This record gives sequence, C-alpha cells and structure tokens, in this order.
Amino acid sequence: MKGDDVSDRMVAFGATVLDLAEALPQTRSGRHVADQVMRSGTSCGANFEEGRGAESRADFVHKLSVTHKELKETRYWLRVVVKRKMSDGVAVELLEECEELCAIIGKSISTAKGGRKESVET
Repeated sequence: MKGDDVSDRMVAFGATVLDLAEALPQTRSGRHVADQVMRSGTSCGANFEEGRGAESRADFVHKLSVTHKELKETRYWLRVVVKRKMSDGVAVELLEECEELCAIIGKSISTAKGGRKESVET
C-alpha cells in the first residue's frame, strides 16, 4: 500500500474518530473516553505524516513507532466504547479499521528495519 493511500486512510480514521467522540454520551465516563480517543485517534495520522517527512531511516522508524503506539492506544479506547455499548456500530467499524492500520504500520516498521528479527506487535 502506498504512503498516500495510508495517509488518506489515516485522515478518514481521524475524522471518524472525531465524529465518534462528539456522539459519545455527555456523562463523566463518556467525556473522559471521548477526550482520550480523540487525542490518540487523531495523533496517529499526524505522526504518520511526520514520518513521511523523516530525515533518516531511524527517524522514519521512530515516527512510525509512535504512530503504532497511538493506534494501539486508540484500539484500547475503542474496545472500551464497544464493551460499554457507548456507541452504535461506528465504534465496531473504527475498531476494525484500527486493527488494519496497526497491521499496516507494524509491517512498515518491520520492512523499514530491513526485516530484522525485532518483532513489532500489532
């Protein structure tokens, strides 16, 4: 998958995360989860874009590693939303897209490291 395709998916993911955050209940827990998922879910794409402008392979791997970390945090919050039934099917769809993005970014990190044995958990 090309960088522009991943970038487009990250933008769409971030926008949908924002929509989800706006739709979460205005309860104490709903606001907390909305803030958390909004932060991590929108930073993924920003960090990915920083990685695309990396100054070295090491910088690229670092930026993608941060992207991967933020995606995994977002995955956690989406799982909470789904578990608590705080949203309609949008959270389930977002969770599926998050899983796919984790796999893509994890593979990109592995490839950028030259296929070294260091595993990247998705």
